[in-house]
Amino acid sequence: MKSAPLDYRFRYIIHGLLYFCGFAFYWLPSTHESTWLVLTPQLERIGLSFTGATITLLVLAIVLSGIGAFLRTWGAAYLGANIVESRDMHGSSVLADGPYRRSRNPLYLGTFLHTFALALIMSPYGALFTLIAIGLFQIRLIFVEEPFLAARLGQPYLDYCKRVPRLLPSLTPRIPPSRAHPRWLQAVLGETYMIGVPLCFAIFGWRYNAFLLTKCVIICFGVSIVVRALAVKPMQDNAQPS
Repeated sequence: MKSAPLDYRFRYIIHGLLYFCGFAFYWLPSTHESTWLVLTPQLERIGLSFTGATITLLVLAIVLSGIGAFLRTWGAAYLGANIVESRDMHGSSVLADGPYRRSRNPLYLGTFLHTFALALIMSPYGALFTLIAIGLFQIRLIFVEEPFLAARLGQPYLDYCKRVPRLLPSLTPRIPPSRAHPRWLQAVLGETYMIGVPLCFAIFGWRYNAFLLTKCVIICFGVSIVVRALAVKPMQDNAQPS
């Protein structure tokens, strides 16, 4: 375990601030329309009806955020919610199981895919800012972690990097499993927010109301804080060696 740079230690807060800034673009003049509403006429120009264009964008948001939630939950089940949420960097061994057999950074990829759903209900300028800012921040976090893991784990990690893609997952596993045991309940509870967002889009998105979905996102975030405090944290404490 190593004390990490400040931006890594406070990465959850920074993510939250970047998303907040993206939504805050609504406060600027002439940016009161959602990206959803702005993109719909563009899809109409290629032959889709207004309804078809609206549904296409909604389904895309549900699918991308759903994949993002799945990747994060899958990765957290093997990595452990305590490590996912830790402010410090950990590197006791090379994790070669679950999604880590296909991608070295499934959590960061999941977060970026999740951002596309939020971008749909932001203003266009907010969406562009957030996608770029979150993307660059994910890259920054990866470049903070990789030198630490290489120095800590040595050649086994370097060999792992040669075989497994950094971000975009391979269709088939690149390495044999390490037989790690996933902790699914802890992962699901830890990723309550990520799981809740695609569910909200799937349930309430058919009302085509970006403001309603924004409120749902805020509620999901609030619920996740409560779940982590009441359920995830006690589970993590119980999992610690005595």
